[in-house]
Amino acid sequence: MCLMTHFSIGKGRSAMEGKMQKKLEEIFEWFHRNPELSYEEYRTTERIRQLLTDAGIEILPLPLETGLVAVIRGEKEGPVQALRCDIDALPIMEETGLPYSSETPGRMHACGHDFHITAGIGTALLLQERRRELAGTVKLLFQPGEESSLGALKILETDVCDDVQLFWGLHADPTNEAGVIGLREGAVAAAVDRFVITIKGVGCHGAHPDDGVDPIPAACAIVQTLQTIVTRNVNAFHPSLISVTRIEAGNTWNVIPETAELEGTVRTMDRADRELFEKKVELIARKTAESYGAQAQVQWIPGPPAVINDEEMAEYAAQTARRLGFSVVPEEQSLGGDDFSFYEEKAPCCYIKIGTGKGQLIHQPGFAVEKSVLAPTAEYLAEVLMNQIKIRTTRSSALVI
Repeated sequence: MCLMTHFSIGKGRSAMEGKMQKKLEEIFEWFHRNPELSYEEYRTTERIRQLLTDAGIEILPLPLETGLVAVIRGEKEGPVQALRCDIDALPIMEETGLPYSSETPGRMHACGHDFHITAGIGTALLLQERRRELAGTVKLLFQPGEESSLGALKILETDVCDDVQLFWGLHADPTNEAGVIGLREGAVAAAVDRFVITIKGVGCHGAHPDDGVDPIPAACAIVQTLQTIVTRNVNAFHPSLISVTRIEAGNTWNVIPETAELEGTVRTMDRADRELFEKKVELIARKTAESYGAQAQVQWIPGPPAVINDEEMAEYAAQTARRLGFSVVPEEQSLGGDDFSFYEEKAPCCYIKIGTGKGQLIHQPGFAVEKSVLAPTAEYLAEVLMNQIKIRTTRSSALVI
């Protein structure tokens, strides 16, 4: 079965109206006003800790400078599940004009992590109230540093996830109306890798290029040739891209420099394609530079792998939505990345996108979340975690599009 669905939360759901919605709106506005960058989320962490502790929710003692993990232990037997909520902001000047805009110049929750935090807290509050009916244990991972692409490793360096059998994640989606939630089996976000290419030639006077080896034409040729990896080496039905995003060479107008440097990113959905790109980037850079009489060195900096939704988890999440009366419609893939994928090395995962109102895209100064989605999202996530999905001993193998 190929599942490509998402659901919209019905308006006016009385179960989540009133007190819970108002409480979550107040929580959300505080986090939006007080954004903190990756690994600097000290006030954010303490606020989360206070809210959860006041509700009687257990905070696990972990060696984390920022971020925390809370746990809710159900009174029925069941799996150990985790919900990841990232907490860091971006170095962007906010331009939303909201009455609760960022109070820190040049800092903004432009990726919806304030929404993720708040939805996670709401889910925790609901699970705490219903723990007599909760089957198993739920760990809430309030993770630092997602924007660094490596923050998940801070959580995984502890032993807190060793017993987790299922991981759930969420992300704000400004391409859909408020409350429309995206689900898909298989790849939903790309592996993210970075490369730096240093081309070394021989510097000389700009009037006498024959006295040296100009690295700039070699760099230009490398940029052009790298695109053939996508057009001539990768299956046309496999989403992938390579982008050179920085070029630097020289510092004056009449001197041919000794070196040039390129930097960029590779995005892939397929593991074999990811390995191919790494090999081809190195080969193209080295051989192209040699053809110009220069030398090239490649530094490959691997980031998070592709986010692969487990088939049965995605289907279960959609069934839960239908059971609650929410409508279900399709979701798009993205070549954006998320370090949520690191949790896949431990156990099956499912990454859910939640429509937060159409508007400016994430990482833009005008990005804003419609607050009406807060309580319905918490209610839905609590339902997903409250009800058991059958635990398998093997994972889905949908790694290729």
